Amino acid sequence: MEMSFRWYGFGHDSITLEQIRQIPGVKGVITTLYDTQPGEAWTQEAVHALREGVETSGLKICGIESVNVHDDIKAGLPMRDMYIDNYIKSLTALGKEDVHMVCYNFMPVFDWTRTDLAKPRHDGSTVLAYDQAVIDSIDPEDMFASISGDTNGFVLPGWEPERMEHVKALFELYKNVDEEALMSNLVYFLKAIMPVCDKYDINMAIHPDDPAWSVFGLPRIITNEANIHRMLDAVNNPHNGITLCTGSLGTNRKNDLPKIIRGLRGRIHFAHVRNLQFFSDTQFEEAAHLSADGTFDMYEIMKALYDIGFDGPMRPDHGRTIWGEKCMPGYGLYDRALGAAYLNGLWEAIDKSQSLK
Repeated sequence: MEMSFRWYGFGHDSITLEQIRQIPGVKGVITTLYDTQPGEAWTQEAVHALREGVETSGLKICGIESVNVHDDIKAGLPMRDMYIDNYIKSLTALGKEDVHMVCYNFMPVFDWTRTDLAKPRHDGSTVLAYDQAVIDSIDPEDMFASISGDTNGFVLPGWEPERMEHVKALFELYKNVDEEALMSNLVYFLKAIMPVCDKYDINMAIHPDDPAWSVFGLPRIITNEANIHRMLDAVNNPHNGITLCTGSLGTNRKNDLPKIIRGLRGRIHFAHVRNLQFFSDTQFEEAAHLSADGTFDMYEIMKALYDIGFDGPMRPDHGRTIWGEKCMPGYGLYDRALGAAYLNGLWEAIDKSQSLK
């Protein structure tokens, strides 16, 4: 396991590489070219400049999150082959710069959905939260307006204002796309990019849908164990894998996270580990990483990853906003640093307990 930390890049993050380097056990960052648009081909020069900047700080790039997939690919539109060609160019640029893991998602319209970006908790912190009753009471066109006041001035990935201006058109784009069509379009995309992944040893790690059910009637497919295996079997290449995100898969309380992990040996290329606190099956808030602060047994999750020999990058996922920090919601320094230390501690304890057997 390689502990990492998400960083949005120079000029886009309140957190510096110098600060990240001081978190014990963190060796590198998960980053992206934040100024690029979905469908745009990344250049090797831009990737090289990013890599050089990170390495100068004493860290490394552990992976990219995300090379965003254009909606024409997801919806299976006539221009998808052109955008897939651009995606292949982006992967080539990454491969030539020794970057070997890409996290991406295949969610229509909204990359992730929350109804509150700064919900106060019992401990005085604020967190991201979701309430299906709120979703059911609003129009999707009003979704961005309902949360935009809580962003602390940051542009949220997947919720860029210029994209949200066209929400109605995006919904129209997917009006004839059901779950079967979306899965078919994902398989088409994966089959097209696997040759370049094989050439440069790039692991594609699809992120589960968040939350793991349909929102506003949009299709969602990476939601449970059966669908994950269906996707992996359809493109049975070791470079086709998943991002094991406990906080996304775990939104569906029927998902047995340790069981799912143990069934995916060799196909988990990246891990997002975080905790949730549930109030009902469709109402939850994010919690500190500590097991006792939420609903998940973090020890069992980490033990399952250890048992399958997971050796890819891991990062603490969304944290609380604590200690008066002004940051992108979910992506402050302090609570995620605590999370990294906690997860590293669990891993060390599991490792040492196994050596005593």
